[in-house]
Amino acid sequence: MKVALLGKKIGMTQVFDDENRLIPVTVIEAGPCPVTQVKTSDKDGYAAVQIGYRPQKQQRLSKAARGHFKKAGVDTHAELSEFRTDDGAELNVGDILTVDRFEAGQKIDVIGTSKGRGFQGVVKRYGFAGGPASHGSMFHRRGGSYGMCQWPGHVIKGKKMPGHMGDVQRTVQNLTIVKVLADENLILVKGSIPGSRGSLVTVRSAVKNKVAKA
Repeated sequence: MKVALLGKKIGMTQVFDDENRLIPVTVIEAGPCPVTQVKTSDKDGYAAVQIGYRPQKQQRLSKAARGHFKKAGVDTHAELSEFRTDDGAELNVGDILTVDRFEAGQKIDVIGTSKGRGFQGVVKRYGFAGGPASHGSMFHRRGGSYGMCQWPGHVIKGKKMPGHMGDVQRTVQNLTIVKVLADENLILVKGSIPGSRGSLVTVRSAVKNKVAKA
């Protein structure tokens, strides 16, 4: 069954596998996430499950948000998110989702917000090589030509130019779970994920999990 959890990025470390190979991992604190709403195709047009994360005082929420949690019979939380499921999913309002839903070796997708880098040039933003560093060069870290003169007479849409870098939602697909620490609500994922330490992330079952052909 498809499942997702909200959590936060703790940081990176490294562990050894059964064959004593060193594996870089990202530690994610995921859940517990109460189910606040179950949507169905008949009533809502699509099947989904809404979950909450990070308990929050009622005074810090809007009246509409407080009413939503009260209707579900769930304590107020700071974050709400939903994930698609199939009709007939065995989840009900009030159920608590934890890292027990995942297991070592499983493929998952992690959604996070990349680190903001502010306004950057093309060398840092896109990895342009730049120009000569010496011998009288006046062209060091610029992007070069932006297009032709007479035709088409304008900059082509999508041209890589200086601008704001980072602070956008990114999804890393098919990451492998190395270990699940249920007592501490932790998931150890092989490799890196977007975002800074403490940032909000979503962990979900892999959407495009490909099985290797025999």
